[in-house]
Amino acid sequence: MADHVCIIGKHIVIRGNLSGAEDLIVEGRVEGTIKLSNHLTVEAPGVVEADLDVEDLTVNGTVQGEIQASRSISIANGARVEGNIRSPRIIIEDGARFRGRVEMDVALPDDIQG
Repeated sequence: MADHVCIIGKHIVIRGNLSGAEDLIVEGRVEGTIKLSNHLTVEAPGVVEADLDVEDLTVNGTVQGEIQASRSISIANGARVEGNIRSPRIIIEDGARFRGRVEMDVALPDDIQG
């Protein structure tokens, strides 16, 4: 995580476009788009209804939208994600709820590609 962290509290609702270069923790509600060059964490009470373009994503709450992470996506036990996800590294824990399509930007070894 970066040195600076922004927290959107449990009782905050944001509608619009968010962008930045700090880690962001969402405990409230965000609707729109989020573009971060750092880590986005959606905590258990948090709800994000947005298209995401981030470096890393950790979901402990609810996310709905198209998701792209340049490094990794982690969906925790009890979290809910609805939408297509794209990242080179994706972790979906047992007990997580996910509905959508998964696309991983990972080059396969030559002997597997056929």
